[in-house]
Amino acid sequence: MSDADPPAITVVNQGGSSPVVLLCEHASNHIPARYGRLGLPPAELERHIAWDIGAAEMAREASRRLDAVLVLAGFSRLLIDCNRPLSAPSSIPARSEDTDIPGNIGISPAERAARDRQFFAPFRDGVAALLDARLAAGRPTLLIGMHSFTPVYHGVARPWQVGVLYGHSTGLAHALLAALRRDTTLTVGDNEPYRVTTTGDFTVPWQGEARGIATALFEVRQDLIAVAAAAQDWGARLAAVMAAAVERQRPG
Repeated sequence: MSDADPPAITVVNQGGSSPVVLLCEHASNHIPARYGRLGLPPAELERHIAWDIGAAEMAREASRRLDAVLVLAGFSRLLIDCNRPLSAPSSIPARSEDTDIPGNIGISPAERAARDRQFFAPFRDGVAALLDARLAAGRPTLLIGMHSFTPVYHGVARPWQVGVLYGHSTGLAHALLAALRRDTTLTVGDNEPYRVTTTGDFTVPWQGEARGIATALFEVRQDLIAVAAAAQDWGARLAAVMAAAVERQRPG
């Protein structure tokens, strides 16, 4: 990597007092110059295929409001996706949505291993070390991913403004859903617009639940957070939702 490239992982507010640990696996659309934008025109890297638009700004505001640690990935998920197992076809996608990714077609096992080593492993191992240290210290921990989704997918409009994705952590998910639904103007997705699976997702099943940590992901529709001020507003809103869920999760 060159000096102009960001680190593969950035940890914000590591000493935060909140039990919430925030992840933003799709925070960046950066691709090092040596990859030649993976053969894509610049405009393609501004789309959802390259990153979660608005998610990093939203996550930073939520971290600030909660006093929570936040971990952000520094590279585009088109290089390698930090929320996918290495065995998943979407880990290094040859096609994303309706777009072929020329620089990912037919790559060698050695190149796959190099991308894991340079981009995914630092993020994966950094998150694992952070979570393991918290568990060893007996710190209460809830793991929450911060994501965004497109308003339209394959020509079908998505009605939800926000969704909560989860696997086995139904207690945390239901607490988050209940707090969101206090705002009756919202259409809230319950495991929408995606489903979490052990073969297609990494954060929920492998970083969180495999450690016995209650884990969920937020998904916010991108047209609502496409500009910084709007993303910050949603960060504040979700911080309040998480604070309410934390209180609901406390014993007694």
